[in-house]
Amino acid sequence: MVDAIERSAHTLRSTEPEGSLRDLDALGRMVTDAEVVGLGEASHGSQDFFRMKHRVFRYLVEQKGFRTFSLELAWSSGLRLNDYVLNGKGNLKDIANEEFQGAYRIWNNQDYINLIEWMRDYNRQHPKDKVQFMGNDMGYAGPELYEKVTDQVARQYPQLLERVAELYRGLAPTTDAGTYSGDYLKLPLAEREERAERTGKVYELLRKQRPGSGADRQEHLWTVQHARAIHQMAKGYSLDITDEAQVAEMMRLRDQVMAENVAWWNKHTGDRILLSAHNTHVSYDSFDERYPKTQGAFLRDALGRKYVSIGFSFFKGSFKAFGTDDNVMRTYSVGAAKPGSNEETLDKVRQDDYILDMRTVPNSARAWLDTSRVTWNIGAGWPDPVTYKIALGQSHDVLIHLNEIEATEYLGKL
Repeated sequence: MVDAIERSAHTLRSTEPEGSLRDLDALGRMVTDAEVVGLGEASHGSQDFFRMKHRVFRYLVEQKGFRTFSLELAWSSGLRLNDYVLNGKGNLKDIANEEFQGAYRIWNNQDYINLIEWMRDYNRQHPKDKVQFMGNDMGYAGPELYEKVTDQVARQYPQLLERVAELYRGLAPTTDAGTYSGDYLKLPLAEREERAERTGKVYELLRKQRPGSGADRQEHLWTVQHARAIHQMAKGYSLDITDEAQVAEMMRLRDQVMAENVAWWNKHTGDRILLSAHNTHVSYDSFDERYPKTQGAFLRDALGRKYVSIGFSFFKGSFKAFGTDDNVMRTYSVGAAKPGSNEETLDKVRQDDYILDMRTVPNSARAWLDTSRVTWNIGAGWPDPVTYKIALGQSHDVLIHLNEIEATEYLGKL
């Protein structure tokens, strides 16, 4: 078994984004003509996963023509970061402090700052062929998003402005992002349902309009998408978070929304996309019952083989996470992978760090990869009482295995 994996493994030189990328040529062949590549992470707070994403994105940009980095982050936050990446608008550290809040706090780390700065530098050097940043999640809709919709309605559909303003009245955030999201879920269920009804009416109203051609049509499409993103948040938060079945439906909706937004961006910009999220989301297989259907499964439905999923695994190491008992950010460590786990066998391979195309391994290795085993699957909080059993070959097309990981440098509030 180990020999079969070893023969198929491609040695990874480094996780550092600088320097030669020749060792990623094998990954380039695995990606082939994919429009969207989902690149996971086995913890939400390790520098090696983030740096590897930077490195892979740099390779895909320079060698495969990819032009968008998409993060598990609110749509409106992505727009602010994209304005910085494209045009240098604002101060990156200020934007990060304002947008990486609440459930997204973990992204406020030095590794993502470095990636975004690289994107900005790339655009300075390539003003006619720029890269973009997008957020695909539904957890927040910032005040700028409401302004974008109402301003465009005033220009393009002035007869609708009074109605849209009435429906949106009192909905735009007036506090910081983390406070707004936390307070929103404390509202009575009936009020959250009423808000979703209002945002849905705006979305449907705009969707039914018939714009002209050219620039008018493009502005219309973006305005409808912005209204859709506002409604996605309101609809997700209109579910009953005290009901386990409703929470599962919220998670299903969230993964569906994240997939739909990525597919929309791919269709309307023409950009090939590196999608960054947790292994749980980019996976095809829903190995966590709290996530009935994953973003990766929705993207496979939408794009077919034009979507490729890459998962990460690791043997041991450290990571940043929120304490599940106190919500304080700190560094945690785990020792060697458990006996009988996927990682125990994967780490017996001669190479410390390597890339494995699980679609092309020998049959014996394929059968092993298609069997569920205990696997590290560390999210935003730790400790996690859940034991995850994952069939790696059913979850992803490609696996990147790292022997040891280290915690990222967190820049936000503890």
